[in-house]
Amino acid sequence: MNIDFGLDPTFSWYVVLLCLSGAIMVGMALANVGGQSNGARIFSGVVGAAFLGYGVYLAFIFQGGSYMMFFQAFILPVLLVVNFVRGALARRSEAPQVNQDQH
Repeated sequence: MNIDFGLDPTFSWYVVLLCLSGAIMVGMALANVGGQSNGARIFSGVVGAAFLGYGVYLAFIFQGGSYMMFFQAFILPVLLVVNFVRGALARRSEAPQVNQDQH
């Protein structure tokens, strides 16, 4: 395993956050919550799988040398989570209200 916070904390945190953001994005894609379109869910799933796959590659297969650090790996998941939550709140507010005045 290539994760060693004592040797290279930047790389280690990058790999952990890459895997975490990828897993969250895949989870949001699989959850049919939030009223996301199929296109948004597919995009989230593909990008999440790519982030997760690259994180696993860096953690277990990477043998050293140069690697690419994508700052989008931290920005894009935040944007997708905000969109997911916004869609879920909008869908919940559109749900039919139960009339409390019926006797």
